[in-house]
Amino acid sequence: MSTEITVTAHEGFASIPAAEWDALAAPDAGRPADPFTTHRFLMALEASGSTGGRSGWQARPLTASIDGRIIAAAPLYIKHHSQGEYIFDFAWADAFERAGGQYYPKLQIAVPFTPATGRRFLTLPGFEETGRAALIEGAVAVADQNDLSSVHITFCTGEEAEAGTQAGLMPRTSQQFHWANRGYADFDAFLADLSSRKRKAIRKEREGARAFGGTIHTLSGDDLRPEHWDAFWRFYQDTGARKWGTPYLTRAFFDEIHRTMADDILLVMAEIDGRWVAGALNFIGRDTLYGRYWGSTEHYPFLHFELCYYQAMDYAIAHGIARVEAGAQGEHKLARGYLPVSTHSLHWISNPGFRDAVGQYLKAERAAVDEEIEVLTSYGPFRKDQADADEGL
Repeated sequence: MSTEITVTAHEGFASIPAAEWDALAAPDAGRPADPFTTHRFLMALEASGSTGGRSGWQARPLTASIDGRIIAAAPLYIKHHSQGEYIFDFAWADAFERAGGQYYPKLQIAVPFTPATGRRFLTLPGFEETGRAALIEGAVAVADQNDLSSVHITFCTGEEAEAGTQAGLMPRTSQQFHWANRGYADFDAFLADLSSRKRKAIRKEREGARAFGGTIHTLSGDDLRPEHWDAFWRFYQDTGARKWGTPYLTRAFFDEIHRTMADDILLVMAEIDGRWVAGALNFIGRDTLYGRYWGSTEHYPFLHFELCYYQAMDYAIAHGIARVEAGAQGEHKLARGYLPVSTHSLHWISNPGFRDAVGQYLKAERAAVDEEIEVLTSYGPFRKDQADADEGL
């Protein structure tokens, strides 16, 4: 059998059979560890026009094959801007272009609009090292052959970050706030781990949120209906317009995930007298619940915290899910039990001088992020004896 590896950049995800892609993205039986790298999620972005066209995200998924059999793949995009990535390189682009270079287009291995950690180099079992090396080499070759400035792999796993660093890519560390389910029997068991003051504050918030005058619904699978997506689209537009100016996702995206991903979704909705007033969208992984979008058309005290954080924690406890990732940024999550953790990305820059400058910056940034995580963790809501016990694990 030949061991020669062929790396191919495809014209979108529709050109790759779903079964072949998902054999890499979700090789184990049952629920995938990461719903965002499944063919159905990436195709929902593509089919809905959220990527492609004039979005600035042009899909060129990479595959590595041996004798026609795909052994590895990566969700690669040609990017014409740096929107929707959540690992910010705007200052790099500005510096490079001020020096006379052309930063865009660039290559991005990522899940668009999704700051959630997961594998970015998808491989068949047994081909982890070979497939990952072929994809890294292939992405750099595509950039080099097309005179592109850079390659960026964002929200990769720690193992991938280590392997990519060994392969010559530059590692970058960022942070998010995640909640860990320490085998809690119920929400009160979680509260018992907190200091008395923080415990009382959360109880007060939950009581305040539940006094909004309506009902909170948790919806998944067959419980989801078109009316829920009509309402959530209004919420999403409101939040997107305030945060980003223009929402990233199209209305058709929500129809696509309703059609193909209903069992991967947890939608938490607040309703008053038949009127949907707020909602939070989560995706369900094997061990992680991923909070993605929130929005509302009416303001009620603490309802945001209830729908986005506490309901997610309730669901994770009830279903034995180990972790809740509540998305990018937000130090306000700290007081609610979400502690800072490192996230990882990898970068390759073609220009040697600029690469050296960015490398020096990243080295200093990693030290600063590590220090910030240590400081923020010390301000967490957990009892001192509980924090000491966790540190010893």
